Amino acid sequence: MTAKAAKALFASLAVVMTLSAATLLTSCDRKTPEDNAPMAIVAKTVDPHSYARPQEARVSHVDLDLTADFQTKTLAGTATLTLITEANAKQVILDTRALDIEAVTDASGSPLKFTLGKGNAMMGKPLTIELPQGAQKIVVKYKTTKDGTALQWLSPEQTAGKKLPFLFSQGEEIHTRTWIPTQDSPAIRQTYTARIVVPRDLMAVMSAERLTPEGEKVQGHVGQRAYRFDMKEPVAPYLIALAVGDLGFESEGSRTGVYAEKATLAAAKAEFTDMQAMLEAAEKLYGPYRWGRYDVLVLPPSFPFGGMENPTLTFATPTILAGDKSLVSLIAHELAHSWSGNLVTNATWEDFWLNEGFTVYFESRIMEEVYDKDRADMLRVLGWQDLQATLKDLNDSGKSDFTRLHPDLRNIDPDDYFSDVPYEKGAAFLRMLEAHFGRKKLDAYLKGYFQRFAFQSMTTDAFLVDLRTHLLHNDSDLERQLKIRQWLYDKGMPDNAVAPTSQALNEVSAQILAFMEGTPAKSLSVQGYSSPQWQYFLTHLPDNLSPDQMADLDAVYGFSKSHNSEILFAWLQQAIKHQYQPALPAVREFLLAQGRRKYVVPLYKSLMAQPGWGVTMAKSVYADARPGYHDVTRGTVDDIVK
Repeated sequence: MTAKAAKALFASLAVVMTLSAATLLTSCDRKTPEDNAPMAIVAKTVDPHSYARPQEARVSHVDLDLTADFQTKTLAGTATLTLITEANAKQVILDTRALDIEAVTDASGSPLKFTLGKGNAMMGKPLTIELPQGAQKIVVKYKTTKDGTALQWLSPEQTAGKKLPFLFSQGEEIHTRTWIPTQDSPAIRQTYTARIVVPRDLMAVMSAERLTPEGEKVQGHVGQRAYRFDMKEPVAPYLIALAVGDLGFESEGSRTGVYAEKATLAAAKAEFTDMQAMLEAAEKLYGPYRWGRYDVLVLPPSFPFGGMENPTLTFATPTILAGDKSLVSLIAHELAHSWSGNLVTNATWEDFWLNEGFTVYFESRIMEEVYDKDRADMLRVLGWQDLQATLKDLNDSGKSDFTRLHPDLRNIDPDDYFSDVPYEKGAAFLRMLEAHFGRKKLDAYLKGYFQRFAFQSMTTDAFLVDLRTHLLHNDSDLERQLKIRQWLYDKGMPDNAVAPTSQALNEVSAQILAFMEGTPAKSLSVQGYSSPQWQYFLTHLPDNLSPDQMADLDAVYGFSKSHNSEILFAWLQQAIKHQYQPALPAVREFLLAQGRRKYVVPLYKSLMAQPGWGVTMAKSVYADARPGYHDVTRGTVDDIVK
């Protein structure tokens, strides 16, 4: 953008506090006044988790040139930031946390004055840089530190291959500022390019087009290789992602493939053979995939989440490698994020449900399209049950505000809001709309929503305006009938929620009853049970199981040795609850083997709820496991295991 164009833009927005000025400019000319209204709302939104003042100067592009040093466990180099500035802007404010800022210059290399202001442990410190008149680029020389939370450096022993180290980033929600000095708000979308220098026996991958798949020589450094990347579409900063390791690649289709440690690659390829079919099913539902390739990277076990929807390259936990494709709904979920979350992104973390609720709904539609309705229905029921348990837990623990889809997170770490609420309550809201309008109308609305706001950020208030315009057709009586505002802004669940059902899971209930009435495990009619059926079976066992009944189930079905992480997790929860001693070594092994927060947090809570032996075991296991967990997981478990 030229200085003249930027001046015209900011003159028109001088009174507006905006987090997406450039996006607003590029979208307005091709939209109707009704479609512009949501973006005007977004433009006035202030992100409580960013120091940036994008109405004065905002980052539009990041160019990284970084070297990974596995000895010092640092990334060091430069971030060259392209700015869009108001005509009289005198400074730009960036978000940083735990970064060592060495120097700041303009594009010509002339030093610029900068200060690190007062901050706090959650948000870090604002980096304020004085700008010369008309400055459009700044270069920040820096390196990461051991206190950063986005990067995890793994020793060879912590990887699947056990021979070479590994590095990966995790930016969501506000962790990108600990490895890139930029404006770390999901509404300030940025394109990026990168040159990443790594040891020559390792490969670097990023959430962008890979310009040098095999790497290139680094002049004067025979022990290094450089990899270059380009993301041409504007993305939220938390979606800039990097991984470095002993990686290989296998294609799964014309636009899909899998990266993994070489020791894991064959298993990953076998598990993800349906990726291309999932991609085509998603496009059939809600429009073209806008990111080029869709690949998956299977990370080492310490990865704290099931998956992270980094554009073009989902980061995934190895806990989904069950050997029978029974847990691939996670891939459907992360793929769905390519529309809901990446294409249209929550503008603040108070709008997180716009990413996750839409995606859970979309995920189940992909599963239904690729597999069958029975499998999708079972997953919906399991998600609904998780939501009911979460709502009760939040209410019982005095956190009822977190049962809202749109909570007030001022002065609250957005990581603390993480629960089933934005995921499953958000999906339940869309299922309620589906029940009223029918799939055909809702699908048309959602497809249009993704088209209208592609590569832009969205707030709950702005979404409501769009919903009124394009689905409710400004029918205020219908809006009240459907309790739309209650869904979006109030605590708990409205009474017009539609609870999902599954005949296949109803039949499981009959087998649970038969077992409790004395039928031995080997005589139960459970042949051919799928993963969701076993999960339902195990989570619905009563609290009064005897040691003999636990032993009977384990002897017949081998739950303690299951390779399906969901089944094993559900069984270990029962083992802790019933103090089933033969399975307790499996609890310890599971907690040491992986760091996925979905499993780790409930298991430690269950152990800590058992006075004496449980507390002792939790503390003992955590002392050994903590060094291998990601900072996100440690931050949660530290508060559980006092």
